[in-house]
Amino acid sequence: MIDSQAVKNTCNASVESKGFCFYKATNGIKRHLAVDTLGFPFFSHCTRTNVSDDRGLIEMLSDNIDYFKSQPVNIPKITILLDNGYHPEKLMEELKKIYPQIMNKIKFKLSPKPSKAQKEKEGKTGFVPVKARWVIERTNSWMERCKSLVKNFEREIRGGFLRLYNRAVERTLENATTKINLCFVRLMLKRLANA
Repeated sequence: MIDSQAVKNTCNASVESKGFCFYKATNGIKRHLAVDTLGFPFFSHCTRTNVSDDRGLIEMLSDNIDYFKSQPVNIPKITILLDNGYHPEKLMEELKKIYPQIMNKIKFKLSPKPSKAQKEKEGKTGFVPVKARWVIERTNSWMERCKSLVKNFEREIRGGFLRLYNRAVERTLENATTKINLCFVRLMLKRLANA
């Protein structure tokens, strides 16, 4: 399952990570996340919020294209469940340009969205959660338990070398992606320790 989450920047955010998403009315970064059926991460990627979900997904899969290249062709295709904000035809077109054989190894499926008639039949109104999508939503909530991931926190260290180091390393989208990965390493280590 793949989804994105818009997160607000703090006042110390670097120019490179500033973007405004009109749809979600958020000034910050967008976290793109691919998880397995248990909600554990496969890939993560951070972009500005003004980057579309489709573009962010293409960047994330492009960064991890070696994973798909290493998959044998004779195994069943990996099904990637998307919400209705993505456009599978556009994604397939762009990914074929990067790695033409990728569509022999993956397929996209839009998660079912309940119609008004189905909602009325079940006596529900407004937002109704989709059964298959709760896994990635739960993963997003796991991330928000990490204090440093509630917002896109970027601290500025004053003085000499540390200040230069901070600008070069910490205040980047790559750093935000690393924070996500560290959050999940911590979560998995806790689970292994309890097992």
